[in-house]
Amino acid sequence: MMMIAGQFPHLTLAFGLMGNIVSFMVFLSPLPTFYKVYKKKSTEGFQSIPYVVGLFSAMLWIYYALLKGNAMLLITINSVGIVIQTFYLCVFVLYAPKKARIESLKLITLFIIVGFGLIVLLTEFLAKGAKRGVIVGWICLIFSLCVFVAPLGVVRQVIKTKSVEYMPILLSLALTLSAVMWFFYGLLLGDFNIAIPNTLGFTFGVLQIILYFVYKNKKPIIDDKITEFKERMSSMDEPRVPDIKDRTSIDMVKLNALVRSENVPNSHFVRSPIVTNHTIEVAA
Repeated sequence: MMMIAGQFPHLTLAFGLMGNIVSFMVFLSPLPTFYKVYKKKSTEGFQSIPYVVGLFSAMLWIYYALLKGNAMLLITINSVGIVIQTFYLCVFVLYAPKKARIESLKLITLFIIVGFGLIVLLTEFLAKGAKRGVIVGWICLIFSLCVFVAPLGVVRQVIKTKSVEYMPILLSLALTLSAVMWFFYGLLLGDFNIAIPNTLGFTFGVLQIILYFVYKNKKPIIDDKITEFKERMSSMDEPRVPDIKDRTSIDMVKLNALVRSENVPNSHFVRSPIVTNHTIEVAA
């Protein structure tokens, strides 16, 4: 990798610019979600952790790029990422219920203030020169690997339910393309901290795309269970109403009893109280 570094500056610039464009589109992908939050004035069960992690990751990569030097395109896109993720978090905190708001503020404190603050302080005071960039680079690499592994939960859900509802194909394509761009940018720059995590991102991106085309026309398993459950619940909630045939049979029995009672001699008959016949209207 070091033999390639600096040999193709124009290609490096091209892949870096394309990586900036694709990553910018990925950053904008949650906008429809936050538009719904704004319209409904509620976060409706959405979680803030993806945006906290996104903000933390952008700050970490900017710090690494500043230590490394010669990585301006990392600084540009992650600066945009900080602005966008901060906007998302502000909207989330504004419209989230009290419990979710408190949890979000705790996450922000944990990742941004404590986590990032400790990384900066420890590397500034305990490491010197090039070692500082190496340490931060490894932190970025490990953290990026953890972020790229996160979609495994979605992959497992798709395989289990045979549904791609929670795995939009456009986002998967964008993330895969972004991983390709940043892999070649890191490769041409001679920086394995950028290249290696994106190999994993590309692998999982391709896996998601394959799963999408395998299961996109499959009938989701969970839908059958939900439908059956709803039918059971609706049948339990509905009061039992006798149909027309049952009501007619009941009226005939009462009529026969009344006729027999009128034919019985008075000396052996004790007249029972008259019982009002209540009819039940059945909706058509």
